[in-house]
Amino acid sequence: MAASKPNIIWIVTTQWRAQSCGYTGDPNVQTPFLDQLAAKSIDYTQAVTPHPFGPFARAALLTGKPSPENGVEDYYDPLPEDSRTIAHEMADQGYRTAYFGKWHLAPKDREAALVGEVHAKTIVPENKRGGFDFWEGFEGGFQLNDPWLHGTVLPRPIQCEGYQSSVVSERASDWLTDEGVTSAPWFAVVSLEAPHPPYAVDADGVVGRGPSGLELRANVPLGGDIEARARRELAGYGAHIEATDRAIGNLLQRLPMDDTIVVFTSVHGDMHGSQGLFRKGWPYEESVRVPLLVRYPQSPSRRVADPVSLLSLSEMTRAWARGEEWKGSGEYAAISMPSVVALPDQGDCRWRGIRGERYKLVVRDENEPWLLFDLQSDPSEQRNLIDDPKSFGLRDELISRLSD
Repeated sequence: MAASKPNIIWIVTTQWRAQSCGYTGDPNVQTPFLDQLAAKSIDYTQAVTPHPFGPFARAALLTGKPSPENGVEDYYDPLPEDSRTIAHEMADQGYRTAYFGKWHLAPKDREAALVGEVHAKTIVPENKRGGFDFWEGFEGGFQLNDPWLHGTVLPRPIQCEGYQSSVVSERASDWLTDEGVTSAPWFAVVSLEAPHPPYAVDADGVVGRGPSGLELRANVPLGGDIEARARRELAGYGAHIEATDRAIGNLLQRLPMDDTIVVFTSVHGDMHGSQGLFRKGWPYEESVRVPLLVRYPQSPSRRVADPVSLLSLSEMTRAWARGEEWKGSGEYAAISMPSVVALPDQGDCRWRGIRGERYKLVVRDENEPWLLFDLQSDPSEQRNLIDDPKSFGLRDELISRLSD
């Protein structure tokens, strides 16, 4: 670590699963800029989201506390106004702090359509922006093109022409490279909505691979509606991944990389037909596994297979600001869904579990044993061992760990 305080940026995407990156071997996507970043980064190959659903994961990221402890138990719960966030922590260490892009933690209109301009133009009050010195973004709305932005210098929402990932990244880079900002260390979050649905909308002109040419994961049922839908959606998904990769590359090319720590991740993944399921909220790998790259200036790249949760990212960042390297948090990472989100395709029960480098255990509802997988011998999670007599000892041991 450098003697002076490094700049630190989190680039946080939405619904970008760990398996869908060029550097992880997905033949369906093109991610040249992230591939370059990965070649210079610590790649946490077993990283998970604490909660595979946007508001819960975002609240956990910002506070370092899991849901519902952080005050977000329901999809419509706002982040409590008195929450102590990473912005407060970094300000205490002498950082200027900034947030750009999707927020998804303000009070929402339960009656309004989630996709559209109502949520896109919802004002996030200044006292509900998590304590950031500078804030510019939007609550939601899934407007991947021509987004509406408001914030510190934009009292009312304005519509900005262009692809959302590019617009947000460009406005962030303008602020981060301003002479008045670069005089002090800064911490910034750049929160991008892509590659979240709607997958069929334009992806900054990127076409991507056609549905028939895609290679599906081994756990996607073939020969019916699930396969057809998976191919159709993955085609659009890949296009948005490529377009967002390009936007991230343009952002990084403008930053002072010699003294900046870069984090790339996503709040959750997407099933895309695996296990016959779609979207998120599920405890399976496609939903809970997320990319996590950390690039330190002038430090060698390496792959780390220890389990790590995005819940630890706040702790990691505070350590970097002190000039320390984060050392890890244990043998298992906790995963959970604190409530059922009553939207199509999403996980249909409350559950909690632990995930290690080899084993994953999940219980649902009132602690009913549900899933047990050996991820080394069965990475596609096609053999549930929860009722296998040979695995009862392991099951009981992991349940005891879960209860600790």
